[in-house]
Amino acid sequence: MNKFKAASLITAIKTPYTSEGEIDLTTYDILVKKQIDAGVDGIVVGGTTGEGHLLSWEEHLILIAHSVHEFGDKLLIIGNTGSNNTSEAIKATKHGFAAGMDATLQINPYYGRTSIAGVLEHFTHTLDIGPTFIYNVAGRTGQDITPDMIEVLAKHKNFIGVKECGGNERIAQYEKQGIACWSGNDDECHDARHQHGSHGTISVASNIIPGLMRQLMDKENTELNSRLQSLIKWLFCEPNPIAINTALMMTGAVSANFRLPYKALTKEQRQQGLDLLSAIDANDLVGESLSLLDDDAFKYCI
Repeated sequence: MNKFKAASLITAIKTPYTSEGEIDLTTYDILVKKQIDAGVDGIVVGGTTGEGHLLSWEEHLILIAHSVHEFGDKLLIIGNTGSNNTSEAIKATKHGFAAGMDATLQINPYYGRTSIAGVLEHFTHTLDIGPTFIYNVAGRTGQDITPDMIEVLAKHKNFIGVKECGGNERIAQYEKQGIACWSGNDDECHDARHQHGSHGTISVASNIIPGLMRQLMDKENTELNSRLQSLIKWLFCEPNPIAINTALMMTGAVSANFRLPYKALTKEQRQQGLDLLSAIDANDLVGESLSLLDDDAFKYCI
Protein backbone atom coordinates (compact mmCIF):
# COMPACT_ATOMS: atom_id res chain seq x y z
CA MET A 1 0.00 0.00 0.00
CA ASN A 2 2.97 2.35 0.38
CA LYS A 3 3.03 3.36 -3.28
CA PHE A 4 -0.57 4.54 -3.05
CA LYS A 5 -0.17 6.37 0.22
CA ALA A 6 2.87 8.23 -1.15
CA ALA A 7 0.77 9.63 -4.02
CA SER A 8 -0.18 13.13 -2.94
CA LEU A 9 -1.42 14.46 -6.31
CA ILE A 10 -3.73 12.33 -8.43
CA THR A 11 -5.51 13.88 -11.40
CA ALA A 12 -9.04 12.90 -12.35
CA ILE A 13 -8.04 13.04 -16.01
CA LYS A 14 -10.33 14.40 -18.72
CA THR A 15 -11.47 12.22 -21.61
CA PRO A 16 -11.23 14.21 -24.89
CA TYR A 17 -13.36 13.53 -27.96
CA THR A 18 -13.07 13.78 -31.74
CA SER A 19 -15.61 15.73 -33.79
CA GLU A 20 -17.46 12.43 -34.26
CA GLY A 21 -17.76 12.00 -30.51
CA GLU A 22 -15.24 9.17 -30.25
CA ILE A 23 -12.48 9.07 -27.62
CA ASP A 24 -9.49 11.02 -28.94
CA LEU A 25 -6.58 8.86 -27.78
CA THR A 26 -3.95 11.06 -29.44
CA THR A 27 -5.05 14.09 -27.45
CA TYR A 28 -5.56 11.97 -24.34
CA ASP A 29 -1.93 10.88 -24.48
CA ILE A 30 -0.79 14.51 -24.77
CA LEU A 31 -2.88 15.43 -21.71
CA VAL A 32 -1.44 12.57 -19.67
CA LYS A 33 2.13 13.46 -20.70
CA LYS A 34 1.52 16.99 -19.42
CA GLN A 35 0.55 15.47 -16.09
CA ILE A 36 3.71 13.37 -16.01
CA ASP A 37 5.85 16.40 -16.85
CA ALA A 38 4.29 18.28 -13.94
CA GLY A 39 5.10 15.51 -11.47
CA VAL A 40 1.61 14.14 -10.90
CA ASP A 41 1.67 10.78 -9.11
CA GLY A 42 -1.34 9.11 -10.68
CA ILE A 43 -4.52 9.47 -12.71
CA VAL A 44 -8.10 8.36 -12.24
CA VAL A 45 -9.31 7.07 -15.59
CA GLY A 46 -12.97 7.49 -16.47
CA GLY A 47 -13.95 9.23 -13.25
CA THR A 48 -16.57 11.96 -13.02
CA THR A 49 -14.21 14.41 -14.68
CA GLY A 50 -13.33 11.79 -17.29
CA GLU A 51 -17.04 11.23 -17.91
CA GLY A 52 -17.01 7.54 -17.15
CA HIS A 53 -20.79 7.75 -16.84
CA LEU A 54 -20.96 8.80 -20.53
CA LEU A 55 -18.66 6.01 -21.72
CA SER A 56 -19.77 2.53 -22.63
CA TRP A 57 -18.11 -0.14 -20.50
CA GLU A 58 -16.16 -1.19 -23.59
CA GLU A 59 -14.81 2.33 -24.06
CA HIS A 60 -14.16 2.64 -20.36
CA LEU A 61 -12.12 -0.55 -20.11
CA ILE A 62 -10.23 0.13 -23.35
CA LEU A 63 -9.22 3.52 -21.93
CA ILE A 64 -7.98 1.90 -18.73
CA ALA A 65 -6.01 -0.71 -20.70
CA HIS A 66 -4.57 1.97 -22.97
CA SER A 67 -3.50 4.05 -19.95
CA VAL A 68 -1.78 1.05 -18.39
CA HIS A 69 0.01 0.18 -21.63
CA GLU A 70 1.20 3.72 -22.34
CA PHE A 71 1.80 5.14 -18.88
CA GLY A 72 1.72 2.35 -16.31
CA ASP A 73 5.46 2.60 -15.73
CA LYS A 74 5.22 6.33 -14.97
CA LEU A 75 1.95 6.81 -13.11
CA LEU A 76 -0.43 4.99 -10.82
CA ILE A 77 -3.40 4.03 -12.97
CA ILE A 78 -6.61 4.06 -10.97
CA GLY A 79 -9.67 2.88 -12.86
CA ASN A 80 -13.06 4.20 -11.93
CA THR A 81 -14.89 0.89 -12.19
CA GLY A 82 -17.59 1.58 -9.64
CA SER A 83 -21.31 1.42 -10.36
CA ASN A 84 -24.65 1.61 -8.58
CA ASN A 85 -25.11 -1.96 -9.80
CA THR A 86 -23.00 -4.36 -7.72
CA SER A 87 -22.80 -6.94 -10.50
CA GLU A 88 -21.57 -4.32 -12.98
CA ALA A 89 -19.02 -2.99 -10.49
CA ILE A 90 -17.63 -6.47 -9.87
CA LYS A 91 -17.39 -7.31 -13.56
CA ALA A 92 -15.79 -3.99 -14.54
CA THR A 93 -13.35 -4.09 -11.63
CA LYS A 94 -12.21 -7.61 -12.49
CA HIS A 95 -11.66 -6.55 -16.09
CA GLY A 96 -9.81 -3.41 -14.97
CA PHE A 97 -7.37 -5.39 -12.84
CA ALA A 98 -6.96 -7.93 -15.63
CA ALA A 99 -5.94 -5.00 -17.86
CA GLY A 100 -3.27 -4.04 -15.33
CA MET A 101 -4.68 -1.09 -13.42
CA ASP A 102 -3.05 -0.47 -10.03
CA ALA A 103 -6.22 0.29 -8.09
CA THR A 104 -9.92 0.92 -8.45
CA LEU A 105 -12.04 3.88 -7.39
CA GLN A 106 -15.41 2.74 -6.03
CA ILE A 107 -18.46 4.90 -5.41
CA ASN A 108 -21.44 3.93 -3.26
CA PRO A 109 -24.67 2.97 -5.07
CA TYR A 110 -26.28 6.20 -6.26
CA TYR A 111 -29.80 7.25 -7.26
CA GLY A 112 -31.50 4.04 -6.13
CA ARG A 113 -29.47 4.12 -2.91
CA THR A 114 -29.60 1.31 -0.37
CA SER A 115 -29.34 0.57 3.33
CA ILE A 116 -26.12 0.86 5.32
CA ALA A 117 -25.90 -2.93 5.27
CA GLY A 118 -26.32 -2.87 1.50
CA VAL A 119 -23.56 -0.26 1.04
CA LEU A 120 -21.17 -2.31 3.15
CA GLU A 121 -21.99 -5.50 1.26
CA HIS A 122 -21.54 -3.71 -2.09
CA PHE A 123 -18.10 -2.39 -1.14
CA THR A 124 -17.00 -5.69 0.39
CA HIS A 125 -17.55 -7.46 -2.93
CA THR A 126 -15.45 -4.91 -4.82
CA LEU A 127 -12.77 -4.65 -2.12
CA ASP A 128 -12.26 -8.40 -2.36
CA ILE A 129 -11.00 -7.94 -5.94
CA GLY A 130 -8.04 -5.63 -5.35
CA PRO A 131 -6.64 -2.33 -3.96
CA THR A 132 -9.47 0.17 -3.61
CA PHE A 133 -10.08 3.85 -3.04
CA ILE A 134 -13.58 4.54 -1.67
CA TYR A 135 -15.15 7.70 -3.10
CA ASN A 136 -17.55 9.67 -0.92
CA VAL A 137 -19.39 12.48 -2.70
CA ALA A 138 -22.84 12.72 -1.18
CA GLY A 139 -23.76 15.69 -3.39
CA ARG A 140 -23.74 13.35 -6.40
CA THR A 141 -24.83 10.04 -4.89
CA GLY A 142 -27.47 11.36 -2.50
CA GLN A 143 -26.05 9.24 0.34
CA ASP A 144 -23.16 10.04 2.65
CA ILE A 145 -20.68 7.27 3.47
CA THR A 146 -20.43 8.06 7.15
CA PRO A 147 -17.45 7.42 9.42
CA ASP A 148 -19.08 4.37 11.01
CA MET A 149 -19.18 2.74 7.56
CA ILE A 150 -15.64 3.76 6.60
CA GLU A 151 -14.28 2.46 9.90
CA VAL A 152 -15.66 -0.98 9.03
CA LEU A 153 -14.40 -0.92 5.44
CA ALA A 154 -10.94 0.31 6.50
CA LYS A 155 -10.29 -3.07 8.12
CA HIS A 156 -10.29 -4.80 4.73
CA LYS A 157 -6.83 -5.76 3.46
CA ASN A 158 -7.46 -4.07 0.07
CA PHE A 159 -8.70 -0.76 1.47
CA ILE A 160 -6.31 2.05 0.49
CA GLY A 161 -8.23 5.08 1.70
CA VAL A 162 -11.00 7.56 0.98
CA LYS A 163 -11.48 10.26 -1.60
CA GLU A 164 -13.49 12.43 0.75
CA CYS A 165 -15.68 15.37 -0.27
CA GLY A 166 -17.22 15.76 3.18
CA GLY A 167 -14.83 18.46 4.36
CA ASN A 168 -11.57 18.85 6.19
CA GLU A 169 -12.85 18.15 9.68
CA ARG A 170 -13.86 14.67 8.60
CA ILE A 171 -10.53 14.19 6.84
CA ALA A 172 -8.69 15.15 10.04
CA GLN A 173 -10.85 12.71 12.02
CA TYR A 174 -9.97 9.86 9.67
CA GLU A 175 -6.27 10.64 9.50
CA LYS A 176 -6.04 10.67 13.30
CA GLN A 177 -7.40 7.10 13.20
CA GLY A 178 -4.84 6.05 10.61
CA ILE A 179 -7.37 6.05 7.74
CA ALA A 180 -5.76 7.59 4.66
CA CYS A 181 -7.69 10.40 2.98
CA TRP A 182 -7.40 12.35 -0.24
CA SER A 183 -9.38 15.56 -0.51
CA GLY A 184 -11.99 15.56 -3.26
CA ASN A 185 -12.43 19.35 -3.05
CA ASP A 186 -9.85 21.44 -4.89
CA ASP A 187 -10.71 24.57 -2.93
CA GLU A 188 -9.94 22.80 0.36
CA CYS A 189 -7.11 20.49 -0.65
CA HIS A 190 -4.18 22.74 0.37
CA ASP A 191 -5.50 23.13 3.91
CA ALA A 192 -6.51 19.46 3.97
CA ARG A 193 -2.92 18.51 3.20
CA HIS A 194 -1.01 20.93 5.41
CA GLN A 195 -3.39 21.63 8.28
CA HIS A 196 -5.55 18.52 8.55
CA GLY A 197 -3.11 15.77 7.63
CA SER A 198 -4.54 14.45 4.37
CA HIS A 199 -2.41 12.26 2.14
CA GLY A 200 -3.15 14.58 -0.78
CA THR A 201 -5.85 15.30 -3.32
CA ILE A 202 -7.62 13.72 -6.26
CA SER A 203 -7.96 16.85 -8.33
CA VAL A 204 -9.97 18.36 -11.17
CA ALA A 205 -7.98 21.61 -11.34
CA SER A 206 -4.73 19.73 -11.97
CA ASN A 207 -6.02 18.97 -15.47
CA ILE A 208 -5.22 22.57 -16.39
CA ILE A 209 -2.72 23.72 -13.72
CA PRO A 210 -0.91 20.51 -12.74
CA GLY A 211 2.36 22.18 -11.78
CA LEU A 212 0.65 24.67 -9.47
CA MET A 213 -1.37 21.91 -7.83
CA ARG A 214 1.89 20.00 -7.40
CA GLN A 215 3.27 23.01 -5.52
CA LEU A 216 0.20 23.15 -3.28
CA MET A 217 0.66 19.53 -2.28
CA ASP A 218 4.43 19.64 -1.81
CA LYS A 219 4.71 22.60 0.52
CA GLU A 220 2.41 24.89 2.48
CA ASN A 221 1.91 28.00 0.37
CA THR A 222 -1.00 30.11 1.58
CA GLU A 223 -0.25 32.87 -0.94
CA LEU A 224 -0.52 30.54 -3.95
CA ASN A 225 -3.55 28.81 -2.47
CA SER A 226 -5.32 32.15 -2.02
CA ARG A 227 -4.35 33.25 -5.53
CA LEU A 228 -5.86 30.12 -7.08
CA GLN A 229 -9.17 30.19 -5.20
CA SER A 230 -11.04 32.34 -7.73
CA LEU A 231 -9.98 30.11 -10.62
CA ILE A 232 -10.90 26.96 -8.69
CA LYS A 233 -14.29 28.45 -7.78
CA TRP A 234 -14.90 29.22 -11.48
CA LEU A 235 -14.01 25.62 -12.41
CA PHE A 236 -17.07 24.58 -10.38
CA CYS A 237 -19.46 27.36 -11.46
CA GLU A 238 -21.48 24.60 -13.17
CA PRO A 239 -21.52 20.89 -12.33
CA ASN A 240 -18.14 19.29 -13.02
CA PRO A 241 -16.81 18.61 -15.67
CA ILE A 242 -18.49 21.40 -17.66
CA ALA A 243 -16.04 24.16 -16.73
CA ILE A 244 -12.83 22.12 -16.89
CA ASN A 245 -13.91 20.88 -20.33
CA THR A 246 -14.57 24.45 -21.47
CA ALA A 247 -11.30 25.70 -19.98
CA LEU A 248 -9.22 23.06 -21.77
CA MET A 249 -10.97 23.97 -25.01
CA MET A 250 -10.23 27.66 -24.41
CA THR A 251 -6.53 26.89 -23.99
CA GLY A 252 -6.51 24.73 -27.12
CA ALA A 253 -5.55 21.63 -25.14
CA VAL A 254 -8.51 19.68 -26.53
CA SER A 255 -10.89 20.10 -29.44
CA ALA A 256 -14.19 21.82 -28.63
CA ASN A 257 -16.26 18.64 -28.69
CA PHE A 258 -18.74 17.75 -25.96
CA ARG A 259 -20.74 14.62 -25.35
CA LEU A 260 -24.27 15.55 -24.35
CA PRO A 261 -25.77 16.25 -21.90
CA TYR A 262 -22.78 18.51 -21.20
CA LYS A 263 -22.67 21.88 -22.93
CA ALA A 264 -20.08 24.66 -22.86
CA LEU A 265 -20.19 27.50 -20.39
CA THR A 266 -21.99 30.62 -21.58
CA LYS A 267 -20.03 33.40 -23.23
CA GLU A 268 -20.32 35.47 -20.05
CA GLN A 269 -18.96 32.58 -17.98
CA ARG A 270 -16.17 32.01 -20.50
CA GLN A 271 -15.19 35.66 -20.25
CA GLN A 272 -14.88 35.28 -16.48
CA GLY A 273 -12.70 32.25 -17.05
CA LEU A 274 -10.61 34.00 -19.67
CA ASP A 275 -9.81 36.78 -17.21
CA LEU A 276 -8.83 34.27 -14.54
CA LEU A 277 -6.77 32.09 -16.87
CA SER A 278 -5.01 35.15 -18.29
CA ALA A 279 -3.70 35.90 -14.80
CA ILE A 280 -1.89 32.54 -14.74
CA ASP A 281 1.56 32.29 -16.31
CA ALA A 282 1.13 30.62 -19.70
CA ASN A 283 3.82 28.09 -18.77
CA ASP A 284 1.62 26.89 -15.93
CA LEU A 285 -1.41 26.17 -18.13
CA VAL A 286 -2.09 23.02 -20.12
CA GLY A 287 -2.62 24.20 -23.70
CA GLU A 288 -0.79 26.32 -26.22
CA SER A 289 -3.11 29.34 -26.54
CA LEU A 290 -5.96 31.15 -24.82
CA SER A 291 -9.15 32.43 -26.41
CA LEU A 292 -12.78 33.14 -25.55
CA LEU A 293 -14.20 30.98 -28.38
CA ASP A 294 -17.48 31.78 -30.09
CA ASP A 295 -20.62 29.81 -29.26
CA ASP A 296 -20.57 28.14 -32.65
CA ALA A 297 -17.05 26.76 -31.99
CA PHE A 298 -18.50 24.00 -29.82
CA LYS A 299 -19.80 20.75 -31.23
CA TYR A 300 -22.22 18.52 -29.32
CA CYS A 301 -22.23 14.79 -29.90
CA ILE A 302 -24.63 12.09 -28.78
